[in-house]
Amino acid sequence: MLYLDKKLQERIDQKKVQLDSLRPLPPEAVNKLREQFALDMTYNSNAIEGNTLTKRETYLVISEGITIKGKSLKDHLEAKDHFEALEYLFDLTDRDGGLALTEAGIRSLHALVVGKTETEYAGKYRTGGVMIAGSGHAPPEASDVPALMHGLMKWAAEYEQKLHLVERAAIVHHKLVNIHPFFDGNGRTSRLVMNLLLMRKGYPLAVILKADRNAYYRTLEEADRGDCHSFVRFVAQAVERSLDIYLKALAPVATGKLQPLSEIAPKTPYSAKYLNLLARQGKIAAHKENRDWLTTVEAVEAYRKGRERQR
Repeated sequence: MLYLDKKLQERIDQKKVQLDSLRPLPPEAVNKLREQFALDMTYNSNAIEGNTLTKRETYLVISEGITIKGKSLKDHLEAKDHFEALEYLFDLTDRDGGLALTEAGIRSLHALVVGKTETEYAGKYRTGGVMIAGSGHAPPEASDVPALMHGLMKWAAEYEQKLHLVERAAIVHHKLVNIHPFFDGNGRTSRLVMNLLLMRKGYPLAVILKADRNAYYRTLEEADRGDCHSFVRFVAQAVERSLDIYLKALAPVATGKLQPLSEIAPKTPYSAKYLNLLARQGKIAAHKENRDWLTTVEAVEAYRKGRERQR
């Protein structure tokens, strides 16, 4: 199997070790980061599914209880539901290492995700067929869902020690979306389940950005066709981005200064266009803020030295 690129895996492992070396993390800094990530994930995860609230509006809804003029009730309720689901995950992780990956646990998360918008179906497997707009994937028959979910739990347990956590979390995410066990909320629930696995081992939330929506769906469709390489890399880059943000906040001197590629390029032998390609392929340590890739001079230099050693 092994879909995770070795270099990308090594970078993630090094950054995770670096983050763990800072533990116990300062409570005030962690709370601030969690608030930032909870807002980011609530906004982006809902926006991927069509929610029209802006990031600022999402903040006002979940933090201030403000009603946004011109936005639907459903948009407001989705924001509140998702934020509550994240608070539930944070609370579980703080108390006992997180919710075990079970069918009941996944249904509990789904019940929170759609609790105010799909009350009748919250936490229940679908009993009818569904279609995924804009996708060529046809989800399985509703009658097959229980057996497929049982099979997913067996797969996740079997590969717990055989795969890198990031790879396993990404594949569980894909398999769950592929089964599409619920009438609505499958994407949001799958992204939460992926993060449940990561958070249990001390990783920060991995946020799939709205700006990457097309790449997200494209790599998921590739995984539907049997090739998970691009999707695992896509998720791994989201994981690395979150680690970068945590390390930048908690150990800024050690991580180097993150800058846009246009500013980095003149300090390296490479053009900004080539650095963009390396970033998208996961060959340099880089992450996105909005639509812009950021990296460090140190990351590009590490790539250059690695290339020289291979010659």
